[in-house]
Amino acid sequence: METAVPIQLAPPPPELARVPLVADRGGVGWLSDTIAAITEGKTPKWWWIAFTISLLALCLGVAMVLYLVTTGVGVWGVNHPVMWGWAIVNFVWWIGIGHAGTLISAILFLLRQQWRTAVNRAAEAMTIFAVICAAVFPVIHVGRVWFAWWLLPIPTANGLWPQFHSPLMWDVFAIGTYFTVSVLFWYMGLLPDLAVMRERARNKARKFCYGLFALGWTGSHRHWHHYQKAYLVLAGLCTPLVLSVHSIVSLDFAAAQLPGWHSTIFPPYFVAGAIFSGLAMVLTLVVPLRKLCRLEDVITTRHVEVMCKVTLAMSALVGYANLMELFTAWYSGNPYESRALRQQAFGPYWWAYWTMMACTVAAPQAFWFKRARANPAAVFGVALLINVGMWLERFVIVVGSLSRDFLPANWSYYAPTWVDVCTFVGSFGLFFTLFLLFLRFLPLVAIAEVKSVAAHVSRFSPHSQEDSAPAEDGKPDAAGGVETGAYGLLAEFETPAAALRAAEAIRDQGLRRWDVFTPYPVRGLGRAMGLRNSGVGWFALVGGALGFLAGMAMVWFMNQRDYPIPIGGKPLFSPFSALPTAFETMVLLAAFGALLGMLWLNRLPRLHHPLLKHRRFALATRDRFFLVIARDDPKCDEGAARKLLAALGSCRVELVED
Repeated sequence: METAVPIQLAPPPPELARVPLVADRGGVGWLSDTIAAITEGKTPKWWWIAFTISLLALCLGVAMVLYLVTTGVGVWGVNHPVMWGWAIVNFVWWIGIGHAGTLISAILFLLRQQWRTAVNRAAEAMTIFAVICAAVFPVIHVGRVWFAWWLLPIPTANGLWPQFHSPLMWDVFAIGTYFTVSVLFWYMGLLPDLAVMRERARNKARKFCYGLFALGWTGSHRHWHHYQKAYLVLAGLCTPLVLSVHSIVSLDFAAAQLPGWHSTIFPPYFVAGAIFSGLAMVLTLVVPLRKLCRLEDVITTRHVEVMCKVTLAMSALVGYANLMELFTAWYSGNPYESRALRQQAFGPYWWAYWTMMACTVAAPQAFWFKRARANPAAVFGVALLINVGMWLERFVIVVGSLSRDFLPANWSYYAPTWVDVCTFVGSFGLFFTLFLLFLRFLPLVAIAEVKSVAAHVSRFSPHSQEDSAPAEDGKPDAAGGVETGAYGLLAEFETPAAALRAAEAIRDQGLRRWDVFTPYPVRGLGRAMGLRNSGVGWFALVGGALGFLAGMAMVWFMNQRDYPIPIGGKPLFSPFSALPTAFETMVLLAAFGALLGMLWLNRLPRLHHPLLKHRRFALATRDRFFLVIARDDPKCDEGAARKLLAALGSCRVELVED
């Protein structure tokens, strides 16, 4: 009888081998050192140069805003019929840039794309700062800036309420909700990393600040259990915001009767363009930062290549939308639409249209080639061209359509003034000032998330002698239980597999008051500990239901009950016109419900914990795994527990003082 010969597959050739997501240096502890180096070390010279330039640009922007407020909107280039100029162009452009953060952080998280972990923190910060820059322009565009608070749903001195029939009011709620939920999502992702920075801080002021905002995070798996559920809920809530925010912004244009604007393709067109420009800005920031911050082993060439591929896909969508816009205008037979598009392509702003097409459709085609995707200079250059092209796209839509309205007597050529240009430069100063401050004081990369990815490729090599220094063990009392005055028994493990086996054994012993502390969520540990499904989702559900009802009730009371204003024969209250506002309030309160539910179930904030005083426990945020049995567990017997934990592979077992 012939014996079967096992088939041996040849390894792939080097040119087809995939670059790992994270470099394998054996263990995950080095990630904390590498990522935190920019915040802990001496401030590099390039940071000071960049910060000085951005701060000067910010001061220029502040000066321009003060000049505008004291003089009037006439200092801008706006005229009749171009009442929307650079201010609205810049507003839509900055809002679009903020969409990449939600795409990378939320949507790709739901799709279980592990490559997002190295760039999601930078994208989330970029989202928040871009929305801040965007919000500046509508506020100063109203002219009388001191009355901008009338847009908020609070009573004014004249007893007026906002008019929710207007898409401009939907903008206020959409952008406000998007900003707030993005901040909550960003802060929740920062919680574990703030605990890492707290344990690494050597300065008392830094240790206090990091500890204050970490809210007493210890890395308990019960914390991770509710945290992961809340993070999943927030990601699910952020996903429709990607569609709603820029769809509502597009309705500012599509709801008008102006040729070139009145189009149903605008909502998906704006969403695709927003994600496209946001991805380009992420590449613009990440490509130089991975070199300047020495993060090539964390943000690898594979991350850059994948982002280039996604950017190429979004470029195809934007190009398709442009072609479909031309086809729709031709097929509809509407002479006004056809003339508006001809004016954009061959009118006085032809240079902006064709430059936009070259930058957004032609330039990204370089990403078809691996050599271009692997070249940082080429990626950076193409990303810059995309940003320029997407700004010109908004310029063509706004100015190209307004400058040629129905009356030829109104036609004029719009040109920005030096105040327009300097205000735009000031918005860049605001963005980069905030981003550089974030880069200096907070980790650029999500440490805990990258560790969870690196754990699958790491060898978990032995730790240094410094980490393995002996510690003094507590002594058992005469009764054999845990020593009086001790918090509990602390066992240290070097690998997640050992901690997982120990958790299963402790669970089988019937102990109740115990927990496992890990630097990142370990898959299967919740099941090993016997944890039930987290109740965070119920908090989010109740918050969302209350938010939806509150939004509907608010619109009904303000526009039908308290101050009715008939507009064009429309009903004073319609659930359809109130739906955008109610949707945003639903998402807003659901997000708060998820965050507060996570904090409530985790008993946070807790600014004092006995384990935080233990010098070895600081490694729980680095690369070690700890199992703690509380002293007040009725089944806790120190002698038996020590023997069991030692047999399960614990490298040390000691008592922790209360």
